[in-house]
Amino acid sequence: MDTQGTQGPNERANGTGRRALLGAAVLGAGVAALGPAGTARAAEAATARHGGGLKDLPKPTIVGHRGTSGYRPEHTFGSYNLALDLGADIVEAGDLVPTKDGHLVCRHEPEIGGTTNVADHPEFASRKTTKLLDGVSTTGWFTEDFTLAELKTLRAIERIPANRPHNTLYNGRWEIPTFEEVLKWQDEQTRKRGKQVWIYPEMKHPTYFRKRGFEMEKLLSSALRKHGKDKRNSPVLIQSFEPTSIQKISKLVRNNLVVLLSGTGTRPFDFVDSGDPRTVDDLVTPKGLAEIASYAQGLGPTLDLIITKNADGSLNKETTLVADAHKAGLILHPYTMRNENPFLPLEYRKGTAVDAYGDAFGAFKRYFATGIDGVFTDNADTGLLARADFVNG
Repeated sequence: MDTQGTQGPNERANGTGRRALLGAAVLGAGVAALGPAGTARAAEAATARHGGGLKDLPKPTIVGHRGTSGYRPEHTFGSYNLALDLGADIVEAGDLVPTKDGHLVCRHEPEIGGTTNVADHPEFASRKTTKLLDGVSTTGWFTEDFTLAELKTLRAIERIPANRPHNTLYNGRWEIPTFEEVLKWQDEQTRKRGKQVWIYPEMKHPTYFRKRGFEMEKLLSSALRKHGKDKRNSPVLIQSFEPTSIQKISKLVRNNLVVLLSGTGTRPFDFVDSGDPRTVDDLVTPKGLAEIASYAQGLGPTLDLIITKNADGSLNKETTLVADAHKAGLILHPYTMRNENPFLPLEYRKGTAVDAYGDAFGAFKRYFATGIDGVFTDNADTGLLARADFVNG
């Protein structure tokens, strides 16, 4: 049902724009009359509209991973909207990759054979190819070989149907969103829900794309500036697995920035490409964390860097990463909590069915107890209930 009455979207947008311009004109006149005090109040009003930044988010913060991909095909507006309906504090919208004609779109990877119905389109059969993606030979269809118009003819499908057979019900329902559409959606949902909607985009494979003529940092920063969302208190956190990419974008925008970390012993691909011998183990030392804190505000480590695992998949020892990162002034939003058995530590699994839920609440409680500031989860509703149990328990 359209609760806006008979107005079309353009009329509603234009009406909002006119009211905003009128308000700005009145505010400007008031500031001119009131001098410095009026200027200060105007700045406070702008901050109030944007939100006070990270400190306003509940803790532990529940980040809807690729929307709420436990229930809908990931990186679709169906997934993003449901994440908000379920109460996620932030929506990871989205993993950003470029099209051939330079648009940013939301896909988990540039290879889209597993997340769209591209294989069902005979007109694109010849686009299937093999590329070296961060050193790994990958065969499929890649976003950088399609124009935006071509990608818009595709529809999203469930990425892991064996674990989420019920999600296949929604295969073919939603198209691939652009980041431009996400930024507009963010504003629309903020107005509709009366609460600031936060997003958490990730720059995917910046080194890979740079070698193909796409500067991810420039594309993302340009979009954020266009929408006035490039400020420190803007409701947009930016993340990447490549520390040098976060350093580059820190010079272009003032958003809060997060360095993602893979497992122990791994090397960020920008380090591999440049010959930097450091691994994730070097980055999580006090020295490494202090360096990250010089250009970023947070870490997004794999959960295994918070509590290590034994060979059988059971939890082993809690590391000092949470304490060390907090000492360096960094927040931690580790990834990824999922309800299904294969994704849970061994002691929280129930049975062996790959699509059955285990004791996700128990696992959430264990990770929350480490002092993390938030967590990415495919099941925002489970995370929120777990947080309530933890905070009130």
